[in-house]
Amino acid sequence: MTLRKWILSILAISFAAISIALGFWQLRRLSARRHANALLAARRNAPEVELDSLPRDTAVAHFRRVHLRGIYDHEQEIILTLRGRNGSPGINILTPLLRANNDTAVLVNRGWIYSPDGMTADTRPWFEADTLNGAGFVETFPTKGPFAPANPARPRSFRRLNRAELLKAFPYPIANYYVVLTDSAQSSNVPPRVEAAPLDEGPHRNYAIQWFSFAAISIVGLVIFLRRT
Repeated sequence: MTLRKWILSILAISFAAISIALGFWQLRRLSARRHANALLAARRNAPEVELDSLPRDTAVAHFRRVHLRGIYDHEQEIILTLRGRNGSPGINILTPLLRANNDTAVLVNRGWIYSPDGMTADTRPWFEADTLNGAGFVETFPTKGPFAPANPARPRSFRRLNRAELLKAFPYPIANYYVVLTDSAQSSNVPPRVEAAPLDEGPHRNYAIQWFSFAAISIVGLVIFLRRT
């Protein structure tokens, strides 16, 4: 066999081996995704618990359904920018909830409202009753950047909920998690609630099929080339 054939054979086999390895890597990611989805689905379907009963580990508390009781501090609320809904730009309103006998406030994502630029909005027309007695699910603050620096022109607007920056925005401590309110809207000034992200399997299965296909094409192409030459 000529040197040219040896080189092409080595390249084709190497490419096939790498593709197969990447295919199995995607299958492992699919398995991990399924395991995580099963865990989160179990938490979503578990009975509601009181906030003070949550585990201290936010990874364990993530997606747990909780009962909320307290008083909104509307004057200290913030907005989460660039939040789309059904193709429309908007923002999410997050309001601190003050609880009896507890000096740590909990941020409550009350829902989405339309904003033409997805960055600014007057939230005053969306003030709800001061007292909350409702339900929601626990979300965790992102821990990996990049985090955009605070904008002095919009000190209460955040692209991502960087807890280190959030602590500077409030006159009291805030919990190391926040809660997405799920109670249905009862009046016209209540923003549409934010729905939980779907627990899908992602693109890992399709990626695995693609990589295995590349490996098969590489090997079959090599065999055809060697036979013809």
